[in-house]
Amino acid sequence: MKSVLLVGVGRFGKHIAMKLDELNQQVMAIDMDEEKINEVLPYVTSAMIGDSTNREFLSSLGVRNFDVCIVAIGDSFQNSLETVWQLKELGASKVIARASRGMQEKFLFRIGADQVVYPEKDLAAWTAIRCTSDDIKDYVELDDDYSIVELSVPDNWNGKTILQLDIRKKYGINVLGIRRNSRLDMNISPDCVLNSSETLLVLGEQKQLQKCFRLNK
Repeated sequence: MKSVLLVGVGRFGKHIAMKLDELNQQVMAIDMDEEKINEVLPYVTSAMIGDSTNREFLSSLGVRNFDVCIVAIGDSFQNSLETVWQLKELGASKVIARASRGMQEKFLFRIGADQVVYPEKDLAAWTAIRCTSDDIKDYVELDDDYSIVELSVPDNWNGKTILQLDIRKKYGINVLGIRRNSRLDMNISPDCVLNSSETLLVLGEQKQLQKCFRLNK
């Protein structure tokens, strides 16, 4: 279990709190809006109403004791910048901040953010990839070159084993798992027979994934 300081519980922050609650993490939420704090109370361990740009207030929270601090402020980029800077000045070990524009991302990194999430950009990329093929079920971009994709087993692979297809040698793609009847099986052997009713979880270079599964057609 990790301890998380969640700064800002608007729509984005609330969803983070809900997911962290599902994952059984210990979360303290802070926001200046009492109504927002009340809405998130069922999903967090503790919560406080306060101004995250106030150094004295942040210092009283003992930010050094949290494994990660998430700055999910969405209505004021100035407040987000000041909060990230204050957290790093107070010795926060890891700060993840939200950006809504490319320029914001650059500034957040410059003042010390360890990681920046860009929800609109990530969702746009995910939507664009999904629309390139009806077979794609999910998509995670690891970096500029590599991705993990969950997609339907191609019809011409039906009844064949992973060894017969030899896609790792042909395309440099690794099969990580197979989803059967809504259950993901990560224990995959070369003699595993594929079925067109299943979906594959694969890892590889984006250009190789596109070539192998014709994702851009």
